[in-house]
Amino acid sequence: MNYLTRITINPDICFGKPFIRGMRWPVAVILDLLSSGMSFAEVLEDHPELEREDILAALQYAKLTTSGKSIYDMAS
Repeated sequence: MNYLTRITINPDICFGKPFIRGMRWPVAVILDLLSSGMSFAEVLEDHPELEREDILAALQYAKLTTSGKSIYDMAS
């Protein structure tokens, strides 16, 4: 499934960094939570405004960018 529709990029918000569903939750922050050892369940419990699909979107975005592509490549 393509979760990238949950990623927003706006140069006027979050310094132009990608964030989740217009909520000003930067993808990098979600990745930081996961890399600190938190599980999906722990992230969602601590931050109930997030959804499981938001975490999956952050991971999909990270995979995409580390492959040398951009979110815009997925649109075409």
